[in-house]
Amino acid sequence: MPSTRTVIAGVAAIAGTTQAFAPVASHQQAVGAGTSTWTQCRAPSCSAGTRRRRATVSMAAKKVSFGEDSRKKLVDGINQVANAVKVTLGPKGRNVVLERNYGAPEIVNDGVTIARDISLADPEENVGARLVQEVAQKSDNRAGDGTTTSTLMTQSIVNNGLRAVTSGANPVEVRRGIMKASEMLVAEIKALAKPVSGISDLNSIATIASGSSVMGSIISQAFEKVGENGSTVVEESQTLVDEVDFTEGLTIDRGYLSPYFVNDQERQVCEMRKPRILVTDKKIDQVNELIPILETMVKSKEPLFIVAEDVAGEALSALVVNKMRGVLDVCAIRAPSFGDRRKAYLQDIAIATGATYIAEEVGLTLDQVNMDMLGTCERLVAQRELTTIVTDGSQMEAVNKRIAAIKQEKEGTDNQFDIEKCEERIAALGGGIARIKVGAATETELKDKKLRYEDALNSVRSALEMGIVPGGGACMTYLQRMDERIMAECANEDERIGAGILLKSLSAPCMQIAANAGVEGGVVWEKTRNQEFGFGYNAANGRYGDLLEMGVIDPAKVTINAIENSASVAALVLTTEALITEIPVKLSPAEEQAQYDAMGGGNYM
Repeated sequence: MPSTRTVIAGVAAIAGTTQAFAPVASHQQAVGAGTSTWTQCRAPSCSAGTRRRRATVSMAAKKVSFGEDSRKKLVDGINQVANAVKVTLGPKGRNVVLERNYGAPEIVNDGVTIARDISLADPEENVGARLVQEVAQKSDNRAGDGTTTSTLMTQSIVNNGLRAVTSGANPVEVRRGIMKASEMLVAEIKALAKPVSGISDLNSIATIASGSSVMGSIISQAFEKVGENGSTVVEESQTLVDEVDFTEGLTIDRGYLSPYFVNDQERQVCEMRKPRILVTDKKIDQVNELIPILETMVKSKEPLFIVAEDVAGEALSALVVNKMRGVLDVCAIRAPSFGDRRKAYLQDIAIATGATYIAEEVGLTLDQVNMDMLGTCERLVAQRELTTIVTDGSQMEAVNKRIAAIKQEKEGTDNQFDIEKCEERIAALGGGIARIKVGAATETELKDKKLRYEDALNSVRSALEMGIVPGGGACMTYLQRMDERIMAECANEDERIGAGILLKSLSAPCMQIAANAGVEGGVVWEKTRNQEFGFGYNAANGRYGDLLEMGVIDPAKVTINAIENSASVAALVLTTEALITEIPVKLSPAEEQAQYDAMGGGNYM
């Protein structure tokens, strides 16, 4: 019988592969097309005379408005967006219908979706609309909910602030007063917030955010199953009912590199029990790099799972042939993602499985690998496009430290893509994914339900992060009794005016929720403003009482973001002294054609 080395090393000759290379792109593809004037291409590989088009840029005329005129136009735009958005607030909020150029109209109850869809004909008013869109988007990015409340408060602060500035108040001092009050209110909310106590709190938050007890129950079940660090995602279903699927373990969106690794033909998966795991950032294409560790694994008779940048050429052929001959139970996948993010994912996998990360940057190469550097897990299932690793829990302390580090990385960035990737990594390490599959009879209903689920999911995440406060606008109404403390911190009368403007805006959510329920908002506010913390109006059933006990609660993070974002943007509007917008120009048919050509629609000469 041949030696192990003979079997492994001889595979390249048995199953050699040929590398195919993609042809180099033509010069025309490389330099681009579709602009209006010819210029010399200066690429070293280009022959003299090779040319490409370049667009001619023209400057549009601008309109400049000053002082009160500029602020009034901004406020008009803000009011139009806010009036459309605020009707959706609360359990009895109304819907808004959005026209689409193609397909059926969309019926939504989501503040940020409505705000994003608005574009006003007047350029100056449209600037105001875009400012409100920024408020809503910031609240959505940071907390995932509270967009309608943020928009409503922005409207209140801007309108009351504009009246104060018009009456002679110094806008800079007014702005300073608004920001001082905002900081003190946020600190008070953090002190008042209560931690989430159990599944009932999660159910209440999700029910309020989605407006549906069924959705709330599904979301709370999902979070109970996967935990705080798990991932819950919303997907479309082909059925008419909503369902939840759970996936245990660390999930990698890469599958086996060869179908010959499959050991369960019926399910078309490669399943391993207690495999040893090699994690490296190296591209492995030579079998000699793997021979030492393969010989060790053959002797130990344990399965081997490889996660690398790539496994190709004779190295992959060697693994496949040894698998088919029964010499070694092995499987390999490519590492997920790209660049530095790929390295981070590989390190996550190494930590979760107890493996040593093999990379030249840490001074380790494949020929140095021994059994102590290999990780392990309880069970592993590699599919065609997905791999799930169920760990044995032995690395929990290291995993928790890694999750904490990723959370810090997430807090340190405002880039939405980076935030999403950090959340994916946390979910993968957290050990579970819940997929909520949304069913509906029509496309319009499906879109609306997906938005509601996403709002509710974000609210639950925010509550787990910073705790909960009474909902229904009750927390903000309670904060209005801080007026004396806040005023004492203001340096002058104009600052006190600014602080008072923000304090007054705190009544807007309570009053609007009541108005949307068909009740006089001023009456509700009067009945609740001097009560104990937590007392408020439950618009769902028309009763007054302790909203915390009734399950009418909001994430503290949502309330904080609503105050911070609305105060920030509204204060900037009040200090605006000039507004510059483009004057719309009606193009002739010939000019429209020229613009089309300049953007890539023209033909090459």
